[in-house]
Amino acid sequence: MIITRRAFTTPLSLTGLAALASVSPLRFIADALAQSASDVAKPVSLPDMALGPANAPITIVEFASMTCPHCAAFNAAVFPKIKSEYIDTNKIRYVFREFPLDIKAAAGSMLARCIAKDDAGKYFAVVDLLFRQQNDWVVKNTTETLTRIGKQAGLTQQQVEDCLKDQALLDKIAADQKYASEMLKVDSTPTFFINGEKIKGETSFEEFDKKIKSLMKT
Repeated sequence: MIITRRAFTTPLSLTGLAALASVSPLRFIADALAQSASDVAKPVSLPDMALGPANAPITIVEFASMTCPHCAAFNAAVFPKIKSEYIDTNKIRYVFREFPLDIKAAAGSMLARCIAKDDAGKYFAVVDLLFRQQNDWVVKNTTETLTRIGKQAGLTQQQVEDCLKDQALLDKIAADQKYASEMLKVDSTPTFFINGEKIKGETSFEEFDKKIKSLMKT
């Protein structure tokens, strides 16, 4: 199912929700109609949160769920190396897109958007914090921990509550998730696209390094 207000207003302590990716005939389109680099490149409802130059020759797009342990592991062990080696040196553009697998992940994504607004650097910092504190806010004390993180970032209690009730923002996350599911065939997290080529699952820095260097030579 795709995220809905009805699902989201259920207490955040609920667990065991089904994956949010919708089932649609579009998901069964033949591989011959798989996504092109341009399909992946364009943002749908929400503006992209990206690091690195917009005109970089290589773009990596990551689809991740804030409650995904594999995404958190990648964020801790692999992303810092990619950032140091390729993003900070302006060699690639790195885009992070939300693909929430449950309602808690949707809440985390919404909070990150509310805190960062249009500041991509701040957004990535909040995402990093949410991943590093995943065990705290996913397994227990979800509302309390997200509220604390919001307040630490400068939001008031009321602003955090308003953020997590923002139906328009939730609808946009749902629309982007549906597009990724139906048109790009994203069905698990993390999923990466390197210049349009899909790589599924937690991937080592060495694999990214090899692929990036091969593209730089072409």
